[in-house]
Amino acid sequence: MPENDINEQQQIRREKAKELKELGIDPFGSRYERTHHALDIITLYDKYNHDELEELNKEVTVAGRIVLKRVQGKAGFINILDQGSKIQVYLRQNLIGDFNFDIFKRSDLGDIVGIKGTLFRTRTNELTIKASEFTHLTKALTPLPDKFHGLQDKEEARRRRYVDLIVNENSREIAIKRTKIIRAFQHYFDSKGFIEVETPVLQPILGGASARPFITHHNTLDMDFYLRIATELPLKRLIVGGIDRVYEIGRLFRNEGIDATHNPEFTTIEAYMAYADLSDMIILIEECLSSVAMEVLGTHEVTFGDKKIILKDFKKAHMVDLINEQTNINFFNIKSLDEALALAKEHEIELKNHFTIGHIIEGFFDKYVEDTLIQPTIVYGHPIEISPLAKKDPKDPRFTERFELFINGSEYANSFSELNDPIDQKERFEAQLKLRDQGDLEANEMDVDYIEALEYGMPPTGGIGIGIDRFVMLLTNTPNIRDVILFPHAREKK
Repeated sequence: MPENDINEQQQIRREKAKELKELGIDPFGSRYERTHHALDIITLYDKYNHDELEELNKEVTVAGRIVLKRVQGKAGFINILDQGSKIQVYLRQNLIGDFNFDIFKRSDLGDIVGIKGTLFRTRTNELTIKASEFTHLTKALTPLPDKFHGLQDKEEARRRRYVDLIVNENSREIAIKRTKIIRAFQHYFDSKGFIEVETPVLQPILGGASARPFITHHNTLDMDFYLRIATELPLKRLIVGGIDRVYEIGRLFRNEGIDATHNPEFTTIEAYMAYADLSDMIILIEECLSSVAMEVLGTHEVTFGDKKIILKDFKKAHMVDLINEQTNINFFNIKSLDEALALAKEHEIELKNHFTIGHIIEGFFDKYVEDTLIQPTIVYGHPIEISPLAKKDPKDPRFTERFELFINGSEYANSFSELNDPIDQKERFEAQLKLRDQGDLEANEMDVDYIEALEYGMPPTGGIGIGIDRFVMLLTNTPNIRDVILFPHAREKK
């Protein structure tokens, strides 16, 4: 940080760091051996009363950040924050020595210290460490914001997540719960015999979803690559290769807008099961999300804002039937594009040059249905034009064996009976290329290698993708996706 950007408080702390050096103490410390974390102490010893702790005479060594400090005469208290939990420390000059008590008095909120001492209860009955040693470990050169009341500016909290995690307990809880949710997904899929794998982030062909990509260049190969928009096609190559149950939890990248439920960089789990179809995936999604909620929260009932969401017994409905319920328009009976276009104009559906009847059906669903789906709803029967990787519905080839799961008006999962006919798949890719020529920048490209893989034979397969970030939002009652991602992108400060 340039010297002229240092404020008065930061300058004072730099002076204190120099003073520590002059006293023979490294302001930025070295290794420190701990016996306990704060949460360990609370879990193990909070059940003991004053007399039992005195008799136990339990010695502990902890380390953490000072988040509260009170000094009166020759004694004082601090609270230290350690891995999201706080523990109180009592310090007396005659117990830690004159020199160390002086170092303690020079300390600031945000400094990181080590404490060795015995457990006892104060007059207010608070479990506390009575310090016998005080060790300075790291000098914080910048004060914590707002006297530890937290970052009030949401954008600043996202931009400086490291500070947000120090001062906002809820942010720490979300970060910790996110890891538990991801582990619970792994536990479910592992228990069902799926194998977790990794596939390339850099991909030479745009495919697996409809989205605008980020593009980069590989200098050595002299090739342009896309940051992957889906993990689908590499995972299905593994199904061809004989790994019958496979999944990946990974980051995807889509060069699109940012809002409460969309971030250009996000995390999904995609899973593929050989010898399965959409009916198996319907069972899987309900089992999976119910299992994760129960493992992490201990219940299927989730509070999100002012709503109670029940992650069990999901509703199932055809997309066209749901549109009919809201608009009295039955797209099963619409045979011509002109008729569909007239309905779209009448209902002010945004149209693009490449739109077919299938795209118009999707437009009606987005406008009239999506926001009404509060409880978990499996929506199936997507038009073939918007589902280039799904099998046709044998009863009505205008539609596909595909579903999306909606909760509280947002999509949480997308699933297909996977298309394994290489001739049909090539025709679908060719149709996508025509859409690209008509201006659809989200259409897939021709993936010749994937078609060749299918020509070796892919067994009938069910596949599914689940949005991890949105499910974390749901289980943590967090309304903005950027608050469940540790390091979301933000505009540069001006």
